[in-house]
Amino acid sequence: LLHELHAAIAHVAADDLQPAFKMLARVSKIMEQLVHAWDVLATMTPPEYSAIRPYLANSSGFQSAQYRCIEFALGNKNAAMLKPHAHRPDLLAQVQAAFEAPSLYDEALRLLARRGLPVPASHTQRDWTQGYVESDAVEQAWLVVYRDPKQYWDLYQLGEELTDLEDAFRLWRFRHVTTVERVIGFKRGTGGTGGVSYLRKMLDVVLFPEIWKLRTDL
Repeated sequence: LLHELHAAIAHVAADDLQPAFKMLARVSKIMEQLVHAWDVLATMTPPEYSAIRPYLANSSGFQSAQYRCIEFALGNKNAAMLKPHAHRPDLLAQVQAAFEAPSLYDEALRLLARRGLPVPASHTQRDWTQGYVESDAVEQAWLVVYRDPKQYWDLYQLGEELTDLEDAFRLWRFRHVTTVERVIGFKRGTGGTGGVSYLRKMLDVVLFPEIWKLRTDL
């Protein structure tokens, strides 16, 4: 998944959208498969999980460098998430590079700007380590595309590929939180988070906000 995502970002950055579309579609399909993985984990009952939990100690999904790179590539940047990898310089370098690089959405907006759409410089020339801030001006640029899909067909398709991807990612997050609540209730997570309460906050994270908001404003 991570390889395909990085390749898709590179193709968007190079204005080479046809291969990017195929890769983004594949990433969405992979996410759908990962959603179904929760079906298996959800068969674990609370007593069964309680029996193995002491062996996990402080082990956590936060320690997955690949997952953190996926979050960063999708634009959910958080410097605190570098810390779990501080003890592994090789993994830290990988995660740090993803943290400092433009996200998929950043590259999509830069592409819109190169095509002459009115994306503000604040969203094409910024500190990529900072979390994305929603912009009315960016929405207006996307609205130009969505109001005339024939003229901007490839950009319109890009917007819909991003929508598909976030849709699949939202489903993954939802299955994550419901499976955790089903198995351990509201116990704290092994990584020190609030468990379900933390995961529910993640449900509110919108990766490509203007693409969702424009549907109301079309």
